[in-house]
Amino acid sequence: MHDIDPEFAALPLRALADAALSRARELGAEHADFRLERIRSQTLRLHDAALETALDADDVGLSVRVVKDGTWGFAAGIDLTPEGAARVASQAVEVAAVAQPVNREPIELAAEPVHGERTWISSYEIDPFEVPTGDKVALLTDWTRRLLASDHVDHVDVSLLQVKENKFFADLRGTVTTQQRVRLHPAVTAVGIADGTFDTMRTLAPPVGRGWEWLNGPHWDWDGELAAIPELLAEKLAAPSVKAGAYDVVIDPSNLWLTIHESIGHATELDRALGYEAAYAGTSFATPDKLGKLQYGSAVMNVTGDRTAEHGLATIGYDDEGVEGQSFDIVTGGLFTGYQLDRRIARLTGQERSNGCAFADAASSMPLQRMANVSLQPALDGPSTDELISGVERGVYIVGDKSWSIDMQRYNFQFTGQRFYKIENGRLAGQLRDVAYQATTTDFWNSMEAVGGPQTYVLGGAFNCGKGQPGQVAPVSHGCPSALFRGVNILNALKEAGQ
Repeated sequence: MHDIDPEFAALPLRALADAALSRARELGAEHADFRLERIRSQTLRLHDAALETALDADDVGLSVRVVKDGTWGFAAGIDLTPEGAARVASQAVEVAAVAQPVNREPIELAAEPVHGERTWISSYEIDPFEVPTGDKVALLTDWTRRLLASDHVDHVDVSLLQVKENKFFADLRGTVTTQQRVRLHPAVTAVGIADGTFDTMRTLAPPVGRGWEWLNGPHWDWDGELAAIPELLAEKLAAPSVKAGAYDVVIDPSNLWLTIHESIGHATELDRALGYEAAYAGTSFATPDKLGKLQYGSAVMNVTGDRTAEHGLATIGYDDEGVEGQSFDIVTGGLFTGYQLDRRIARLTGQERSNGCAFADAASSMPLQRMANVSLQPALDGPSTDELISGVERGVYIVGDKSWSIDMQRYNFQFTGQRFYKIENGRLAGQLRDVAYQATTTDFWNSMEAVGGPQTYVLGGAFNCGKGQPGQVAPVSHGCPSALFRGVNILNALKEAGQ
């Protein structure tokens, strides 16, 4: 168990919130909420065992969001005094007053119980910001040198992103939350050059809501993965190019999480489906008229949104509107059954309650509806990955994520991966190169014949899901088992590129 960072706890959190909320109430706001955030981050990057980047950042600020005369107002600042907080509240109300004459949609928020005072801290063992930077660099340097010792590896890039996020929230109704989250994203990429061509092989370890124990504990076999990379890279460089056509495909969680993110996660954000992201990142084919009717995928497809998953990157106790973290259904037995919601969109569409999907990436950002940990559930007594492969006569096994492309409605897509294996008569028959799989969202998920058991389930994800104008980034995880898809269109990426 950990305590809230003492430097954050020592800030005059309650006094600032009281000053801001009192001022908003005096100025007639129907709703007001206050956030104070401190986001510490550290980025380390090495190239061929040489430290190239060591960047530490500490972002502290406060913000006030109001609804006044049915119109949003928002302002932020860095003056951490009661006078500064009250000034920001006044500015938020002024913004609402300026915007009110052109506002065509009166803002109302779905109801949420008052939670009183709550403290929540994410699940981790070792705070990475308590580990000396020299020790971190030494570990990453050791990893690099192990790979460079192989004749198959010409260059190595290593990166480590670390974040410690503290948030204090209070609103006029009496919910007061103090929260702390820690997350890490390590990645090691080996580059090999042979016969005038080059390729890469990256570690499969996902970013996680854990602490330093992720890099030196029992949770991931770093030694085993690093030892395997040189031979995997050499085999990839020597592998034949894939022949395009229809194949049965077994997809590892290390690749499938990204397909979930792009074709399910973004597609089932209700604000996007209603058109609020159209100018920046598109809308969604999964429009409200399809809810409860669309056969999104096959009967083995069950997808949840979950803000409570242990070690998930989007896991919180309470979101940035004071809504308690929840788990909810998105696809049930292949049927499209639910959206991701914040309080405004929930009320606008007649939902009783938000499912806790509001997030702002800094105090200077207004909360947006953001993705929960959207995950494909395993079959309780489901098969292993080897058993899924054994059911394929002619196919491809795909491991690790790489490039991707999807249209503005989250419907037509194409994904590649880190490595690909030919499947012949239920067995792996060596690596392939230049593989990409292409489909429409509903065709792809309806072709899913089987999902693996819990023993194949892995929580993948990313730190940098983008959305909004001005743009914001959000961390999010996606869990999934290995899965078998029938008759998927495989492209030769090299030939598609005209080479």
